[in-house]
Amino acid sequence: MAKWKKGRGKLGLFDPLIGEWAANVDSPMGKFVCTRKFSQTLNGKYLQLNVLWDMKKPYEELALIGVDTEKTVCFWSFTNDGKQSTGYLADVTDVHPSAIGFEANMPSGLARMAYWPDEEDGFYWIVESKTKKGWNRFVEHHYQPIQQ
Repeated sequence: MAKWKKGRGKLGLFDPLIGEWAANVDSPMGKFVCTRKFSQTLNGKYLQLNVLWDMKKPYEELALIGVDTEKTVCFWSFTNDGKQSTGYLADVTDVHPSAIGFEANMPSGLARMAYWPDEEDGFYWIVESKTKKGWNRFVEHHYQPIQQ
């Protein structure tokens, strides 16, 4: 992995994710590409995340990552199907020692997502739901940088 070095400030832990990334996904719904673009916005006070799941019917997400009025790092997510969610920075180091992620209360219960470096190239991203037996992983992507 070229770099997984955290920067300064509360949002500095997301510095390794800044840029454009793509994952080639083979899912039960077929093959598709998912892209994620992380960029600083609003004078560096927030990170903007644009996600496109390029399937037969594209699924889009726009999220902001920032610090709320309680000084907690959180995200606000909005999708093209009208859904929205909010989550808070969580300890996800049980996934990988360098993992960073969030937990969110969803209509179906507690969920979390995490990012961690691939030792060779890019990073991994997962989504899991909380069950009585622990965390149930139902999405996992491997992202690689999009060359400009």
